[in-house]
Amino acid sequence: MTLVLHVPAQGDGGPLLLRAWAAGDVAELVEAYRDPVMRRWTRFHVEDEAGARRWLEKQWRGWRDGGRLSFAVTEPDAGGGVRRLVANVAVKGLVAGASSAEVGYWTARAARGRGVAGRAVEALTGWVFGRFAAGGLECLRLLHLVDNVASCRVAQKCGYVLEEVVPARPPFPREGHVHVRRAPR
Repeated sequence: MTLVLHVPAQGDGGPLLLRAWAAGDVAELVEAYRDPVMRRWTRFHVEDEAGARRWLEKQWRGWRDGGRLSFAVTEPDAGGGVRRLVANVAVKGLVAGASSAEVGYWTARAARGRGVAGRAVEALTGWVFGRFAAGGLECLRLLHLVDNVASCRVAQKCGYVLEEVVPARPPFPREGHVHVRRAPR
């Protein structure tokens, strides 16, 4: 996968780059999943390098199959040189002719509170609608647990409207919010 999305610097946030996951991301992926806050909100956890490689294989398989398009989100370090992993954004459930799909994301600890998630979700949303709306994609859904206030703010800032509260059901231990954003007309 050679697709790269560039997100310009905004406010206090530097430029973001959304790119394919690479084998060289293993160490940063393991480090990101050591964060207990992230582990609280995500269903699948990476415990070690072997788990990170399995996680990466899942992302690459999603691109090959076309049903899960996942991007590593990076930004330059403080010196402006080396890029570091700050987030993941993905669109899931892309099926030919389907009217909806789901957007998901997580943000590494060091990137929280700086607008990274919102900027990455907005870039992904624009790209997905630009690429798939003509084929029938009408809306994107963003789901989160009801007590994940930060994800609720990200959804709202990105124009995803709260559409319903869904009851707890496996594998989700608590109620959730479903936010929806419609394709531009």
